[in-house]
Amino acid sequence: MATIRVTKEFTFEMAHALLGYDGSCRFVHGHSYGLIVTVKGKTVKDISNPKLGMVIDFGDLKKIVRETIVNKFDHALVLNSKTPHESLKGSNEMFDKMIFVDYQPTSENLVVDFAEKLTARLPEGIELHSLRLRETATSYAEWFAEDNL
Repeated sequence: MATIRVTKEFTFEMAHALLGYDGSCRFVHGHSYGLIVTVKGKTVKDISNPKLGMVIDFGDLKKIVRETIVNKFDHALVLNSKTPHESLKGSNEMFDKMIFVDYQPTSENLVVDFAEKLTARLPEGIELHSLRLRETATSYAEWFAEDNL
């Protein structure tokens, strides 16, 4: 039985700032992110199963990624939890969708966080193979399961 990889792409808008960074990314700024999710598994062989021939229904994968990543991070401001922020939260509705993470919100760290979140949500028999998080048209970070065993 062949192992097949299935890939779905997503986009979302997100702002961040890098605490203590020595360049312009220390200022709040945003990106149009692209997230490419690849999972792998065996196809359903049970002829009575409506998912016959699929590794995972693209709709099911879309729902998992949207609920876990896209809906949470889209149009959010993501900051390192050590960033001074007491005066922002609750001061104006434009700061209502702030996410504080226990890491520097670089593409590298975000893709690791996303991998952990998605791995926990995938159905039995489906493994996360890789993630690519595109921050700009020419820059991205990748996570591969084989590198993180």
